[in-house]
Amino acid sequence: MGRRLILDTNVLIAYERGSIDRSALDNDDLAIAAVTVAEYRVGIELADSVARAAQRSRALAAITSALDVLDYTDVTAAHHARLIAHVRRNGVPRGPHDLIIAAHALESGRTVVSRDAKARFDDLPGISAVTV
Repeated sequence: MGRRLILDTNVLIAYERGSIDRSALDNDDLAIAAVTVAEYRVGIELADSVARAAQRSRALAAITSALDVLDYTDVTAAHHARLIAHVRRNGVPRGPHDLIIAAHALESGRTVVSRDAKARFDDLPGISAVTV
């Protein structure tokens, strides 16, 4: 087994669109946060056509059947609270969902994979991240 990774929503979108090398993650232990499923579902809700919504729904079903979906637990909440406190102390705003994904990474010992360098996951304490 390869690396233990948690995927940001933008990686799932890139995967769906074929703009990421799909084989690059084949040997890794992959997971997503439940909030990532919610973010992806927003794209389904906002699709410009019924056909596009159906295509995205099928992609999400395939993704969630192949990856672990991590639930928000009491342990996740404790990590999340520490990350919120860190961000507030340092005055550097972060996306609230990004902090939840980071909390899951801390809880599960995973590296965050994102396509958004501006998210700066690796600036958060205890977080390992790669940008693809």
